[in-house]
Amino acid sequence: MKRILIMGGAMVVLAGCSTMVEGTSQRISVNTTPPGAACEFTRHGESLGKIDPTPGSLKIDKTKYDIMIECSKEGYQKASYVNHSDVAGATVGNIILGGGIGWAIDSASGSDNKYESTVNINLAQNGASAAVEPEKQQPSKIVDKAVALTN
Repeated sequence: MKRILIMGGAMVVLAGCSTMVEGTSQRISVNTTPPGAACEFTRHGESLGKIDPTPGSLKIDKTKYDIMIECSKEGYQKASYVNHSDVAGATVGNIILGGGIGWAIDSASGSDNKYESTVNINLAQNGASAAVEPEKQQPSKIVDKAVALTN
């Protein structure tokens, strides 16, 4: 009987373990090449915030939905990155130890999710071509003189 009470008490204490360990929000850092870009965070078409200029970070509430990060800078093409929502590590332990109650609490708060915490985005220069043609090399004058001396 004592064992059942201890197990029951542990389940109640551990319920919502991800909420306590992982939290319901997360800071996402964005680095761009080149730095100094403006990056907008959106989820389901709703703006979550902006970093201007990069590098910088933004604190967001965690959910099961992905975040779109779109960056722009004058003279460069827009670049975007989808930061996928993933399962937080404490969630697995919570399901094993706390059962469905803990998972339900974590799922309702969003704490059973996580995003990539640091994102690196490269912006391409406007007018930059994908392939760079090698320059045509002109024969060196030194080589021409060496050939002339041997003839």
